[in-house]
Amino acid sequence: MLDTTTSNLTHATQCGTPAIGLFQGMVTMLLQSLLAAQCRVAPASLWPPDAGDQLLPQLQRQELDFDFVVIGAGSAGSVVASRLSENPNWRVLVLEAGGDPPVESEIPALFFGLQHTNFMWNYYTEPSSRSCLGMKQGRCYWPRGRMIGGTGSVNAMAFLRGNRRDFDDWSDMGNAGWSYDEVLAYYEKSVRAVGNATHPQGYVQLSYFEMPQGPPFSMIYEGAQELGVPQVREFAEGSFVGYTQVPVTAQHGERASTGKEYLGRVSQRGNLKVIKHALVKQLHFDAKAQRVEAVSFERNGHTYRVGVAKEAVLSAGAIDSPALLLRSGIGPGQELEQLQLRVLRDLPGVGKNLQDHVLVPIFMQLQVNEPQSEKEILDSIYEYLLSRKGSLSNIGTASIVGFINTNSSSDQRYPDVELHHLFTPRGRHDVLAIFVGGLNIQEQYVQHLQQLLIDSDLLCMFVLLSHPQSKGELRLRQANPNEAPLLFSNYLSHPEDMATILRGIRYQEQLLDTAAYKASGAQLTHIPIEECDAGYEYRSDDYWRCYAKYFSMTAYHLSGTLKMSPASDPEACVSPRLQLHGVDNLRVADTSIMPNIVSVNTNAAAIMIGERAADFIAKDWAA
Repeated sequence: MLDTTTSNLTHATQCGTPAIGLFQGMVTMLLQSLLAAQCRVAPASLWPPDAGDQLLPQLQRQELDFDFVVIGAGSAGSVVASRLSENPNWRVLVLEAGGDPPVESEIPALFFGLQHTNFMWNYYTEPSSRSCLGMKQGRCYWPRGRMIGGTGSVNAMAFLRGNRRDFDDWSDMGNAGWSYDEVLAYYEKSVRAVGNATHPQGYVQLSYFEMPQGPPFSMIYEGAQELGVPQVREFAEGSFVGYTQVPVTAQHGERASTGKEYLGRVSQRGNLKVIKHALVKQLHFDAKAQRVEAVSFERNGHTYRVGVAKEAVLSAGAIDSPALLLRSGIGPGQELEQLQLRVLRDLPGVGKNLQDHVLVPIFMQLQVNEPQSEKEILDSIYEYLLSRKGSLSNIGTASIVGFINTNSSSDQRYPDVELHHLFTPRGRHDVLAIFVGGLNIQEQYVQHLQQLLIDSDLLCMFVLLSHPQSKGELRLRQANPNEAPLLFSNYLSHPEDMATILRGIRYQEQLLDTAAYKASGAQLTHIPIEECDAGYEYRSDDYWRCYAKYFSMTAYHLSGTLKMSPASDPEACVSPRLQLHGVDNLRVADTSIMPNIVSVNTNAAAIMIGERAADFIAKDWAA
């Protein structure tokens, strides 16, 4: 029963008008419903429970071991742990440095909002004269997810497999079993619905975001078609070039990371344990460094050690996987000695071969929408809370992806540039602040874009390099695991990379001349960059090369730092069965194993790699 006397007084105090309390009671009921709906967005039941306290007595006595210890509950690690625990006779432990994702992770439209928070590993590249000059302190921001689901709990959710040439090239490099036809079955396995409510199994649920009609969505497709680039149903055999709305790892307006779909779904298994907030500090080997015997980790200020009965699986990502090996004494011997680390195994390729899809953002001003009213913004929040629909339930134009081939002398069936589109409606300064804040752009450039947003919509088009020739590297800054490693991107150091980026920018300029873009009032945004404006004619080749030096940044697709290759390759780190060379019971399962980066977003490939690793392990231990 509502206390109408109290409601009456509350209304009079807040609104200055008399009331009998009935309407105030209705408002109170509405507020309570909204708060309850907010809590239903990301209930704790979505994630595996933390077994740390339960296992603490055994950990303190160092009496605990598991058949398999998986380091990292990211896109691949969650898959490996889920698949291995399907065997009830195997005891599987997952060590994850983070905890459960925040509620914002679940809401698709807020995917840029988690950057620069404690839910991320907030890494930065070392300064370079060739790239990232327009970023704060001249350093590109390389965030990685520090939570259940890893970076798959913060990315844009695109599920893209890559093309035939990506994987056939891997196979041609001596990696038997990794051709396109051979990996395709594991992609399909990862999305195949299996299990039931009584005996659940892990898999990823895919869907398509609801796509509004009209500009700028129609403009993107129609402009490309005017230039002869088709709209395709999906990127598959025979249609790797074109534009389409991509499938996403989301379901019913909420993210569907592997942390949820593979780990959370099967968390009732008694043989699967997850310890959260467990920062792995070191791998411990036998006297000959041929077997991993134990893993030590830090949790709540205390260090614990857990034994490895069968295998350890390293799934900490393209930065933290090689960094952990280096801290454990495996890597380039000379570099380890300089840090006064004991060299257990001289493996020169650890931390080398670092690759990423460097991108250059091109901004355009459009005139396609009236400014959103406060009521429309509030309605979108209400709609999401109550029905998981509306603008918060999708990522807008970001789910439209284009692949083009800008090089007339190359095989036209395969792309060399990937295109993403991020739209900010006129007047939505909050949305733009989240977006550009995540990119780490210097404040004077942010203010310029915010000023333009007063009178125009903004469309940012990412020009991504599909096949970077420039390769970076990772080194330890010091042995302390709390110190971030040194990251050298080497973006745009290879002349072919800059040439391809330049052709991609010229393609964007051609779009401006199409009828579709002209109908939306599209104008190229001129961001004032002192060096470029003073030294070069605007929009000349030299101007765009200068612009790319300033506005070059990550596509968040770091890979290659523990290269999969036969042992005869000087940079080889893991075998085609993902075993670390020279160590019998240590596998690597994440994007670090890619010998060459795939030509698309890397999350789907990471999931596939997790499926392959689990299959290799299961077959090897079944023999």
